[in-house]
Amino acid sequence: MMSGKTKTHLGIILLLLLVAAGCATRSTKSSEVSTKSSEVSTKSSKGSTKSPKGVFRDPTMDFGSLQTVAVMPFNNLTRESVAGERVRDVFMTMLQATGAVYVIPPGEVGRGITRVTIERPASPTPEEVIKFAKVVSADAVFTGTVNEYGELRSGTSSANVVSVSLQMMEAQTGKIVWSASSLKGGVTTSDRLFGGGGEPMNATTQKAVDDLLDKLFGK
Repeated sequence: MMSGKTKTHLGIILLLLLVAAGCATRSTKSSEVSTKSSEVSTKSSKGSTKSPKGVFRDPTMDFGSLQTVAVMPFNNLTRESVAGERVRDVFMTMLQATGAVYVIPPGEVGRGITRVTIERPASPTPEEVIKFAKVVSADAVFTGTVNEYGELRSGTSSANVVSVSLQMMEAQTGKIVWSASSLKGGVTTSDRLFGGGGEPMNATTQKAVDDLLDKLFGK
């Protein structure tokens, strides 16, 4: 038989074990609450993704619903007379190649512009966009501006540069739902140190357009 002292010691030990178990349970629950709070915070952070800097994207626009788009002639602010046409052709070709949308051929776009009698196709009004989109059956209309196109010199070095700005307007309202710009090329530190004229004009243009497509599709 156990003595009184032994029973007392056992009782104290059992009490300590119960207290320790209770503390461990509270610690585990506290850890679980902290983990869940962290998960909610992470999900909230993921749900509030923003467009890249320099890109406007209308949060109410369903970009996934777009099936057919039209690309208007680009506005050309450069000294190169064919810059607008060349950049537009590259953009239309690369956009079509993504398979995401159908790009209306330039001929159909031209006939639509004539039917609606748009005086400045490179910068149509919202009303003109709505009418034009109905004529060519487009879900959205792109306009663009070529700001720079050609050779850029810096000291004894030179390289090709392309700067393009694009806008996309919704067919039903004529309002801008997306816009972005891209600047590619130019004289690098390597060009200054070791010479070289940078990449060909077509390759620089493709890089600028590829950058714009990444911004359009949210990559």
